[in-house]
Amino acid sequence: MAVDVGTAPETVALPGTAGLVRATLRFFANELRTTFFRRRNQVLLLVTALFPLLIGIGLKAAAPRGGGGGNGPGSSGAAYFSQLAGNGVFLTFVALSLLLILVLPVVIAVVAGDSIAGEAGYGTLRYLLAVPAGRTRLLAVKYATIVVWAVTATFVVSVVALIVGVALFGAGPVTLLSGTTVSLADGLVHVLWVTLYVCAAMAALGAIALAISTFTEHSIGAIAAALMIVVASEVIENIPQFAPVNPYLPTDWWLSFDSLLRSPIDTTTLAHGLLSFAVYAALFFSIAWARFTSADVTS
Repeated sequence: MAVDVGTAPETVALPGTAGLVRATLRFFANELRTTFFRRRNQVLLLVTALFPLLIGIGLKAAAPRGGGGGNGPGSSGAAYFSQLAGNGVFLTFVALSLLLILVLPVVIAVVAGDSIAGEAGYGTLRYLLAVPAGRTRLLAVKYATIVVWAVTATFVVSVVALIVGVALFGAGPVTLLSGTTVSLADGLVHVLWVTLYVCAAMAALGAIALAISTFTEHSIGAIAAALMIVVASEVIENIPQFAPVNPYLPTDWWLSFDSLLRSPIDTTTLAHGLLSFAVYAALFFSIAWARFTSADVTS
């Protein structure tokens, strides 16, 4: 009898759990289709892919004029062009550094800021909540979609930059920032790790924009607010008087992927950056959850 009582709940629970998982996966797949097949988002990815191409062409055109030795202010630029000309893989790091200033944050903020606010503004959020899915699951699926989008956008930059760099500058051993030269295969591994690091940074930004999106029905307001946080953080970083708060700013560790371009890898800086991203993602997803599960978002 004890055996019957113990096994009965398990027998009943398993089908329900399996059904919930299947329903969640279907919902997630639908969100991915909606996000990636929306014309606006496709244009965003296309424009994002064009930036590494333009950067590569610009650097290729400027490289001959940047050549020549010397000890003046342009000597470091000459060394930079010399290094890039010998190895197109380095264009990936250049493109990520430049696009992290604003382009990638815009691409992420547009989708993340629209995730909840857009549904509320169009009046479709109430229909999503009419399905017995639960607000927590809905929010989790939305954030998972944002993370996939962030990973996709970041890899688009890396892959296009890598292809353009190799086509324009050729490929060869990679000289790291520490002066160590590694093989092309090892250099590509460094490209992968750097790309994943930037993905983590953009996922944290996605959580910030998602949280803001739960406070408004106007997606443009959520997008603008998220970008204002990015711009304000970058401005504060350049004011010496605010130096003590820099490590706590959301953008402070974005460019710390240069720790992956040293031998040995600067694991301390890398760990601080990843911890910052994790804290921001957890904190703002919690804010989004607290707001979304308690507010009247169906009115």
